[in-house]
Amino acid sequence: MPGGPAMTTDSLTEQAFHLHPLSVPYRVIKQGLGIVFLLLFLSGPVFGAVASVLGIPLAIALGLAVVVAIVGYGIAYYRRFEYELTPDTFDIRSGVFARRDREIPLHRIQNVDISRNVIQRALGLAEVRLETAGASGAEAQLKYVGGDRASQLQREISRLRRSADDQRAGEEQFETVFQITERELGLLALVSADAQLMPILFLAASVFVPAVGSLSGSEWVFFGTEALSGMFGPLVTLGGLIAIGLAYGVINAAMYYGFTLDRAPEELRYERGLLQKYSGTIPLSKIQSLTIRENVLERALGYASLEIETAGQGGGERDQGTTQSAIPLAERHRVFELTNSIEAVGDMRFERPPKRARQRYAVRYAAVVGAVTGLLYLVQGVFGRPLYWWAPLGLLVVVPLAAHLKWKHRGYFAGENHIVTRNGFWVRQLKVVPYYRVQTVLSSETIFQRRRHLGTVTIDTAGARSLIGTDARAADIARETTEQLREQVAEELYESLRRRSDSGTPERGDGAGRDAALTGTEL
Repeated sequence: MPGGPAMTTDSLTEQAFHLHPLSVPYRVIKQGLGIVFLLLFLSGPVFGAVASVLGIPLAIALGLAVVVAIVGYGIAYYRRFEYELTPDTFDIRSGVFARRDREIPLHRIQNVDISRNVIQRALGLAEVRLETAGASGAEAQLKYVGGDRASQLQREISRLRRSADDQRAGEEQFETVFQITERELGLLALVSADAQLMPILFLAASVFVPAVGSLSGSEWVFFGTEALSGMFGPLVTLGGLIAIGLAYGVINAAMYYGFTLDRAPEELRYERGLLQKYSGTIPLSKIQSLTIRENVLERALGYASLEIETAGQGGGERDQGTTQSAIPLAERHRVFELTNSIEAVGDMRFERPPKRARQRYAVRYAAVVGAVTGLLYLVQGVFGRPLYWWAPLGLLVVVPLAAHLKWKHRGYFAGENHIVTRNGFWVRQLKVVPYYRVQTVLSSETIFQRRRHLGTVTIDTAGARSLIGTDARAADIARETTEQLREQVAEELYESLRRRSDSGTPERGDGAGRDAALTGTEL
C-alpha cells in the first residue's frame, strides 16, 4: 500500500508512490480547523447575511457544499500526487486543476528534513522536505508519508546522491559524535534568552512604562501590578523580563530535546525535538563555514554551541544558504573537538584591533546615550509630563567598560588553512572559514573608521547571509592591515585550491568554479 508498511530500499527506486492514505483525513481536518476558527468570529454576521438572502435551508446547504468541496479536493490531491525516486532524480507529479511535473536532480539536494509533530507521530505520518542549493525554502514537500517511508527516502536519497557524486554506492556506517545530556538540556533552557536584549528591555521598561503611566494620569501598571513605586517597580520589571526569558528558553530546549548528531565519512545526520520531531542530513562537502557561539552566561559556565552553514549557491545565483545546529549546547572543549574533526583549525591566536578602535566604541556608545536622553527631554517638553529623561545618563558610567569589552572580544586569526574571525561580547561568535570556500574578500572603510585609520575585511562564502551580516568579518583593524589581510586571504585561496587539485580533491563542493570573484575593494 503506498506510504504504508516499510519496504526494502531497492523497491523505492523506479516506482511511483502516492502519499499515505491517512494524509487525506489529516489534511482535510487541518484545513477545516482553520475555516472553523474563522467562522467562530464571522459565523453570526456571515450566516445571517447569507440566510437573509438565500434562506436558512439554502445557507445550510451551502455550508455542507463547502465541506464536501474541501473533502473532495483532499481526495483529488491525494490521487493526483505521485512521487518517484530514480537513480538520478526525485520526480513529483501533482496538481488538481493544473498538472505540474518536477524533476529534482539528486546532486542538487542539500538536505532531506523529516518533521513529525505529536499528532503525526500518533498517526504514523511524517513530513519530508527536500532542500536544494539555490532555493530560498524547501524545493519540495511530501505532506504526508509514513514514518518508515520517510526514513527510507532520507537514507536512499543520501546513498544515491553519494553514488552520483563519487560513483561509490553502499551503506555508510554512522557513528554518534554528540548526544545532548539532560544537564545540557536544562542549561540550554537557562542560557537561551538573548543576553544582550535583557538590559535594553529592562531600561526601556523602567523608563517608558512609568512615562506612559504619567502621560495617562494613571498609576504605574506593569505585569498586572498597580501602584508600584520606588525600587519595587524596577524589581517587578526585572522579574517579568526574567520570566519571559525563561519561558523562551524552555520552548527552545524542547526543540532540541533528544538531540543526536551522527557522522559518516560523507555527511552528518541529526535528530531532535520533543513535540515536533526533526531529522536531517548535512553533507560535509557542502559545508562553507562553522560558527562557535557563546553568550555571556554560556561563556561564564564554560559552554558553547556550534552552527554549520552549507552552500547557498546553485545555478550561479546567490542565495542565503542554510544554517544547521550541530551542537545546541555543550562544554566548550567538546564543541572545539567536533569543530576540529570537521575542519582542523588547531590553536588560534587572535590579533585584536588597535587600541584606537576602543576609543571609537566609547564615543559611539556615549553618542547613543546622549541621543536617547535628548529624545526623552524633547518628548517631555512636548507633553509636559516627567519622563525620567535623565535616567539613561547613568549608562555613561559603564561606557568605558562596554567599549573595552567590545574591543577585547574582537579579532582575527589567519591560519595555514583557515581564516577565523571573532566578534561580539554579549554573544561572541567565532566563525571558521576554510580558504578554499572563500568567494569574495572585501576591504571597506566607513567615514567614521577613516577618521581613525581603521578598516574592515569581510570574507564572503557561498553560504554566507550577507544581508543580515553573518559574513566572517575582521572588524576595525588598522588600515594598513586591511589590504595585507585581503591579499593574504586571496593568495591562500589560490594556494588551497592548487593543493586540493594536486591531491585529487574536488576544488569546491558547492560547484563554484575558480573564476569566482575573489577580491574587491569597497570604500
